[in-house]
Amino acid sequence: MANTYVGFNQDKHGITQLGRIVLDSWIFGFIPETEDCAGWDIGRMQNLMERVQVEWDKYAGLPSRLPPELHKRHSGFYDRAMADAREKGWDPELGEDE
Repeated sequence: MANTYVGFNQDKHGITQLGRIVLDSWIFGFIPETEDCAGWDIGRMQNLMERVQVEWDKYAGLPSRLPPELHKRHSGFYDRAMADAREKGWDPELGEDE
């Protein structure tokens, strides 16, 4: 179905808008780390994105303002995700559209 997310593990490189929602949801504990949102419809992803946004607003959207445990989780998840994305050809210098 075209209006569903392929899931973080099948995403182009994981560092996409939807991929970041999954990463942030893991960081904040909104979904278990075993859930990559594969097959989720766009409405369900939108709801998750709104929850993530509310949580980020508490920290002005800045990882540096996260409490130590969440900051550690953020660093761990994003460091791994960026390393995996680079292996898949992701270039952080390219724009969202690449």
